[in-house]
Amino acid sequence: MERTAVNPVTWSTELGFNQGEVVSGHTRTLYCSGQTAMSAEGRPEHDGDMAAQLTLALDNLEAVLGEAGMSLANLIRLNVHTTDVDLLFRHYGVLASRLGAAGVAPTTTMLGVTRLAIPTLMVELEGTAVA
Repeated sequence: MERTAVNPVTWSTELGFNQGEVVSGHTRTLYCSGQTAMSAEGRPEHDGDMAAQLTLALDNLEAVLGEAGMSLANLIRLNVHTTDVDLLFRHYGVLASRLGAAGVAPTTTMLGVTRLAIPTLMVELEGTAVA
């Protein structure tokens, strides 16, 4: 698989994402459902703690990727849904450091929403990966 970043501007790369990516030579695409701070038993975790919810949502996203034989390094698209954009930005380093450690800067969209499916959840990560 070959990835080519498309960045007519450079400010986004400083925030950890590319404006676009051309992906060629891949054989499999994984579309991940939104991952939240849910336990393996399906219970919401870390009520009121954005950093912990973001960490668990990332762990859950990595588990889906891993089950498909992929990792964060295969992530080409990441949609971030949050009930509190300002609070998420204060903890964005959690996300940026994990993506940076994987050596990836997927195209990203962040959306502020009024609520998620379970009212105590504050962040949901939806990804697309290729291998």
